[in-house]
Amino acid sequence: MIRLFTLICALGALSACGGSRGGYNPGGSYGTGAVLFASGPINSACMQAGRREASSARCGCIQAVADRQLSSAEQRRGVRVFKDPHQLQEARQSDRKSDNDFWAVWKEFGTTAATLCSAT
Repeated sequence: MIRLFTLICALGALSACGGSRGGYNPGGSYGTGAVLFASGPINSACMQAGRREASSARCGCIQAVADRQLSSAEQRRGVRVFKDPHQLQEARQSDRKSDNDFWAVWKEFGTTAATLCSAT
């Protein structure tokens, strides 16, 4: 059950993304028609994870959101989450401050990525 929850969290937060319907601009408004895309470690991990929902547009959008919300260290740790989603569950249940901080940041990132990237 825990593994299923972790997988759902990881998939929902990370790979349910793509180009935004109305777009997003750095000022925080929607409706510009822009499509988010970037390349980087999250994009590569997303494409290599082998999930059927993964696409270049979707993974590129996830990377663009990651570039806005996650530090380089958080992105490196996120790459490990793609390879082993159970690590996210372990961070959520951990008593270590660093794990709790990562869980909070990753959860917010996932919510934003799902919102901005859900159309692709």
